[in-house]
Amino acid sequence: MGFLIKKLFFTAIFNSCLFVILLIGIQNSSNKSKVDLYIDKTIELPISFIVGSSFILGSIFGNFVFFKVNNE
Repeated sequence: MGFLIKKLFFTAIFNSCLFVILLIGIQNSSNKSKVDLYIDKTIELPISFIVGSSFILGSIFGNFVFFKVNNE
């Protein structure tokens, strides 16, 4: 159980640091695009934010899948 908490804590800290670096890195981004959702389109967001946030969310969901597979 201690390993699981340590792994979750490391994942949260790592992804939080990636998000802060992402926010710092997109300060001068001028290329913007809208994300086409099923219902509507979002506001114009920097492309680097869209790509970076999808990478971070993929990292978070990938760790949850890894925990589920190891528990079974």
